[in-house]
Amino acid sequence: MTRFRTILLAEDDEADVMMTERALRANGLLNDVVVARDGVEALDYLRRRGAWEGRSGGLPGLLLLDIKMPRMSGLEVLREIRADPVLKVLPVVMLTSSRESPDVRTAYELGANAYVVKPVDFDEFTSAVGQIGAFWAMVNQPPDEGDDDDSAGRGFAVFETR
Repeated sequence: MTRFRTILLAEDDEADVMMTERALRANGLLNDVVVARDGVEALDYLRRRGAWEGRSGGLPGLLLLDIKMPRMSGLEVLREIRADPVLKVLPVVMLTSSRESPDVRTAYELGANAYVVKPVDFDEFTSAVGQIGAFWAMVNQPPDEGDDDDSAGRGFAVFETR
């Protein structure tokens, strides 16, 4: 089993949080997983504000971002991330139950690296999360935090599970 950079999971549903963490462990990904319960908390973590003001470390290796969250939606979070010169290189995978075409289109227009619809079946979910983790935690090479290249860290991936 291998340990990689922190994964930030922005998810308000406790059952989905537990299932995602279990799926990551089942695939041998021992990343530290930080959970933000809504979009505001996710941005606070990324910008080291509020409860996260004193946290150490840089950007997480990956943000798994739900769309439908309280206070600020995942799409609003993504919009803010891509507009921020420091955060824009962060790999963002939408991990959501929404199959709605406008959500998919908007997520990619805003700069999502991948859009994964949460499978209902746990085995399928575990497989999908394993593919996400394997690519973003093991294969993808993130830029250094000071890198100004707009394309850095912006590989695109599509995962289809049914």
